[in-house]
Amino acid sequence: WCGFLLTAVVSPRMAGLRVDFGLFLEPLGFIKVLEWIFSIFAFATCGGFQGEMTLLVSCKGVVNKTVTAAFAYPFRLNTVIFSAPDPKRCGGTWTDVYLMGNFSSSVQFFVTLAVLVFLYCIAALVVYIGYKHVYQQNSKFPLTDLAITVVIAFLWLVSTFAWAKALADIKMSTGASIIPGIESCKAPGTTCRFASVTSMGTLNVSVVFGLLNVVLWGGNVWFVYKDTNLHNQSNRISKKK
Repeated sequence: WCGFLLTAVVSPRMAGLRVDFGLFLEPLGFIKVLEWIFSIFAFATCGGFQGEMTLLVSCKGVVNKTVTAAFAYPFRLNTVIFSAPDPKRCGGTWTDVYLMGNFSSSVQFFVTLAVLVFLYCIAALVVYIGYKHVYQQNSKFPLTDLAITVVIAFLWLVSTFAWAKALADIKMSTGASIIPGIESCKAPGTTCRFASVTSMGTLNVSVVFGLLNVVLWGGNVWFVYKDTNLHNQSNRISKKK
C-alpha cells in the first residue's frame, strides 16, 4: 500500500488525489473504519496490562505476611519472583519462588498483529478516500487488497485462539492451584494461603475484540472480492449460462 500511494502521487498518468468521504457510507469503507477501531481496542486492552498475585505466608517468626508477585505484558511469568516473607526469609526455609510459564510469544503475536492491522487500515482508508478511482482502474490493487484481507482474517483467527489459550494458562499460573507446587510452602512450620490476584477482565475483553476482528475481516473478504476482476468474471460467466 505504501508503494501504491507513492505511485499514485508521482505517476503522471494518475489523476491525483480526489477526496471522497462518501465511501464511509459504503460497506467497504465503513467496515474498514470498524476494523481500525477494533484493532486499537485489541492491543490497548492487552498490551498495557499490569497485575499482581498475593499470598499470605506464615512461617518461623511470621504470621500471615503478605507476599506479592507483580506481572505484566508480555507475561514472562517465569521471570517473576515473589517477595520474601521477611528479611530472614522464614529462618532460612524460604527460597526464591517464581511463577511458572512464558506466554510472551502468543500475546506478542496478538498485539503485533493488532498494531500492524491498525497501520494497514490507515493506509487502506487513505487509498479508499483519496485514490478510489486509481484503485478501481488497476485490477492489481483490488486483488492485492483481497489477498491481504484473507491473510489478515486467518492471522486474526490463529492469534486470537493462541492468545485465548495462553490467557487460560496465565489464570492457572496465577491462581491458588500453584501453591502445592511451591517448595518453600512445604517446609515444616510454613503455610501459604492464596489471597488475591488482579482481575483479568480487560484481557478477557481483548480476546472478545480478537474474535470480533475475525468476524469483521472474514466478512470483509466478500466486499473486497466484489471489487476484483474475479467477481466480474464470475458474473459474466453466470450471465452467459
